[in-house]
Formats: sequence, structure tokens, C-alpha cells
Amino acid sequence: MIQSNFPKNVRLLSTMRYFNEEGKAFPTRSGYANFNLATHVGDDPQAVKRNRDLLIQRFNLPSEPKYLEQTHSNICLQASSGECVGDAVVTKDKGIVCAVLTADCLPIFACDRSGTQVGVAHAGWKGVVSGIIESFVEQFESNDLLVHFGPAISQDNFEVGNEVYQQFINKNSKLDQAFIQNGDKYQLDIYQAATIILNGLGIDSITGGDQCTYLQKDQYFSYRRDGAQSGRMAHLIWIG
Repeated sequence: MIQSNFPKNVRLLSTMRYFNEEGKAFPTRSGYANFNLATHVGDDPQAVKRNRDLLIQRFNLPSEPKYLEQTHSNICLQASSGECVGDAVVTKDKGIVCAVLTADCLPIFACDRSGTQVGVAHAGWKGVVSGIIESFVEQFESNDLLVHFGPAISQDNFEVGNEVYQQFINKNSKLDQAFIQNGDKYQLDIYQAATIILNGLGIDSITGGDQCTYLQKDQYFSYRRDGAQSGRMAHLIWIG
């Protein structure tokens, strides 16, 4: 479980690319390592099902996670909805597990200070530009939120082109602070970009943001490092 400043009744978890049960590692499968939780990346469907079942059992989840069909959109869903296409999900219901999958993009956990509403968002650069953070925050009844950043790619390893930089600047000129220019390319600090947007929404109680999925190969999947056969970590939050 993640240590954060969230209320004690709120549980949040980010998985790793490897899973050891009683000291025994499952056989690795190329870039999927042994604990890929995504069904859309070309991995063996039975292996993914086994991993999802193991996730529930090992961490004593109160329900099966609500997995989304993520499209780098600005869509935030209520967990009680029958919809599954979106990039963030929130709930006020105890025991409902909200989930997103990532392999470099930024997972953003959030809850109100009383621990009565929780959610998690998938914030890649496309989603940030599209407004996923704003849509996510709007789904909360209170604007007095606590936020925790799960593991994402670091600025040193996140190179983008001028066209991406321009989209951020067109969205909000303050987002220039999240870039370092390197020749005709830019290095994006996705953590800082998200912080700037959250601060602009009046949210400043933010923890996390010190991990790098690209560099920490023993811990995390990274699409930029491993390519198309990269697995995905799950980021889960629920009210206990």
C-alpha cells in the first residue's frame, strides 16, 4: 500500500512489474515481466486473468477493480456507471475499487479530506492537454482535495517535440515552466505540469512525484523503454 497523507479509511495501491508470492517469482514474459494487468497489449489473456485474480487475492481487494478502456480523453466516469470508456473514475461507495493502468503516464489519486469520495485518473500528455485533470476534479463534490502522484516517467527521460510543447502553451502559458528546451526538442516534467494545473484549481496538498518508470526498470513498466510489448501497472483506490 502507498503511504500518503490520505485519511486512514482510504486505501491506494500501485502495482509493480514483478510479483513475488512467498519468495517465488513467476516466469517472466519479455516486456510483460510477470505482473502485467492489461488485456490490450498483446499479452497472453490467461496470464493477465491470473494476474488480475492474484491482485484481488493478494491485496484483499473488496471488489473487482473497475478497469477502464483508456483513450487519452478528458472523460471522468462515476464508478457506478455502466460506462467504461474514459480516463478517470471516482466513487463515494465503500468497497468499490477505482483503477487506471499506466506504463509512463501519470496516475493521479485524489480524495476529499473526509475520505468520503475517492478517485484516480490516467494523465498522459494527451490527456493533460485534453483536460482530464480538470474533468477529474469537477467530479468531486468538494474542491478541498488531497492528491497523490503515482509513478510516472521523469523529465530527464520524457522528450517531446515542439508540437507537443505548443499544445501545452496554448492550453496554459504557465505550463512553460514544466519544459526544458534541448535543441529542437523539449523535456516535459509531467509531474510539474499536473501540479501547475491542480494549483490553478485551488489544490495544493500534493504528495508523490519522485519516481521514474523509465529508469526504475526493476520496479516499473515503461512504454518508452520497452516498446509495444510493455505491460501495464494498475493504480487502485477505494474507501475501506
